[in-house]
Amino acid sequence: MAIDFSDERMEQALENHRRWWNGTLDRPLMAVTLRNARRSGTGAKAPLLSQANCTDFSWTPEEVIEAIDEELSKNEYLGDAYPYVNFDAFGPGVLAAFCGANLDNSSGRVWFFPQREEEIADIRVRYDPANPWSSRIKAIYRAGLERWGRTVVMGMPDLGGVLDAAAVFRGSQNLAMDLYDDPEEVLRLCGEIEGAWRDAYLDMSTVLHPAEAGYTDWSGLLSRGPSYIIQCDFSYMIGNEMFRQFVLPTLRRDVGWLENAIYHLDGVGELNHLDTILELEKLRAVQWVFGDGKPGPMHWLDVYRKIRSAGKRMMVLGRPGEVLETIRTLGGTGMYSRFTLDAGDKDLADELLAAR
Repeated sequence: MAIDFSDERMEQALENHRRWWNGTLDRPLMAVTLRNARRSGTGAKAPLLSQANCTDFSWTPEEVIEAIDEELSKNEYLGDAYPYVNFDAFGPGVLAAFCGANLDNSSGRVWFFPQREEEIADIRVRYDPANPWSSRIKAIYRAGLERWGRTVVMGMPDLGGVLDAAAVFRGSQNLAMDLYDDPEEVLRLCGEIEGAWRDAYLDMSTVLHPAEAGYTDWSGLLSRGPSYIIQCDFSYMIGNEMFRQFVLPTLRRDVGWLENAIYHLDGVGELNHLDTILELEKLRAVQWVFGDGKPGPMHWLDVYRKIRSAGKRMMVLGRPGEVLETIRTLGGTGMYSRFTLDAGDKDLADELLAAR
């Protein structure tokens, strides 16, 4: 069974996202996917790509795409949703593996480790386009383009942040001490990783660009031009003065060359950097992740108001009812939410779409 999505609908999705990024969409951007809403065959040989099986190269890229195609063909895409493939299956911060770190998924989740422990002055980082992991992802991209053209948008891998990759190669505790003891070496290493990050992004873009369906990443946001969800999860360990010294310069350059960028603000430990992040004039949006065990989005209205008052859009997370309440309280303009629901939740899907 073919994926039920037309070129005309993809063009409309691109246009709605363009207006959201530019601040001219006068409603929330609401993407709702109903899974298992359509019957599909069971002809796929390979399992669905995941962090648990991403190291299994016995399946050809074409077989991997066949399994993904079967899954996507079961879905109904409502509102601003569109068929896309989230390439977080190779783990958060896969740039480290592209640059030689070990990828370990023995726990069922992907983690990255250095090949050996080194002093920061001895660490050298560069992107390897022929690395097994970058080569595997590009091979899957090519198979997907061959099958789908622009019907499905495949996302960029989850590259992670610059200091996040530095923490893989140096170790988080060691890197935290290096910020005090050897800041020049930290900045030197960050420069190498930033270059590798951009090289990886451009290499992946070169493979994906011919589809001309747009760019996306694990946020699910769609953009006609280069875009990404940028981050620095390591920043929860540092104060704002160090954030300005070691993180902000990279972010300025990121938002300067990316057409659309959203910042992934992860956890209450990073809220002390929000004002600094909002100073980035070309940053379009912020994704606030309050974290497991924390109260839902209605508890963080002041955070959303601050983001909005800075002229940024926002990705709002939470259970459907909580997100709807937040939209009704603050007004939905500039908000984006994405939900995957079961086919039996059509009434809930309709309620979410009514917020548009």
